[in-house]
Amino acid sequence: MRALAWDDGDVVILDQTLLPHREEHRALRTTEEIVEAIRAMRVRGAPALGIVGAMGVAQAALRASGDPLGAGEAAGAALKAARPTAVNLGWAIERALARAPAVPAAEVIPALVAEALAIQAEDEAACAAMAKHALEFFPREGTVLTHCNTGALVTGGIGTALGAITHAVEQGYAIEVLATETRPLLQGARLTAWELGRAGVPHAIVVDAAAAGLIARGGVRLVIVGADRVAVNGDVANKVGTYALALAAADAGIPFVVVAPRSTVDAATPDGGSIEIEERAGTEVTHLAGTAVAAPRSVARNPAFDVTPARLVTAIVTEAGVHRPPFETLTT
Repeated sequence: MRALAWDDGDVVILDQTLLPHREEHRALRTTEEIVEAIRAMRVRGAPALGIVGAMGVAQAALRASGDPLGAGEAAGAALKAARPTAVNLGWAIERALARAPAVPAAEVIPALVAEALAIQAEDEAACAAMAKHALEFFPREGTVLTHCNTGALVTGGIGTALGAITHAVEQGYAIEVLATETRPLLQGARLTAWELGRAGVPHAIVVDAAAAGLIARGGVRLVIVGADRVAVNGDVANKVGTYALALAAADAGIPFVVVAPRSTVDAATPDGGSIEIEERAGTEVTHLAGTAVAAPRSVARNPAFDVTPARLVTAIVTEAGVHRPPFETLTT
């Protein structure tokens, strides 16, 4: 299943806002359409955002009426501003743009396209490597819990944490997955459950507030999640609610493992206190599928992420291997 594709200058995405009820691919033809898709979370997840960002730069250069590099740089600035917490978006855009000065002017456009496709291919390989490295943390049988959506929908390959889960099942591990619903946009209930169903993996959805209690009762052997940004010291920014799961896992004495590509590790971010936390519209909380569910005139706070301190993280798995506290190998 491919959630992202480059099609002769169009950036084609599987619109995640329509899942699980409708599978519809959408061709994004302008920077403005890509920005809207990112902000509306039609495409989401740190690795996928990086791929789409690089493709967006290449698209702008390809379709520029004048200076292709200038058009690519302008597109990159607009795209980076769309979702500030996910470091992969800015990283991939800067990586793509860095190719331009190294080639003749006539080769700028093909170089940008090639770099975007290389980022996608490398992410596919990284997903496979991470899944193999993460296998050591899985019980041969039992229940694992995951939060938000970290599968093929949000990467160039099989996924990060969810890719590791499906790989373990393929290796014969008899595991059941608890997927948090992931309020307020229900990425777990809508997307993770959809991917697990397609893969034939036994699973159940739990409301976010039930997860800590289930962990405390001894019903979970592993908590495994992805990340949107990892600081140098091992602090991890991920979908809001992750911090509570890490606290519960630590109290229960079970592993809390983060699976994310090295591009998610931000060498410019020393610790979690330096990570900008995106605040999204309160209507995502007060409304469900466009219908008001809160009392009239109520307002809502809607932080999209929280930061889990490194002291609660058992390991961070990247394509380079398993990193354990004090996480000195994260940036080497």
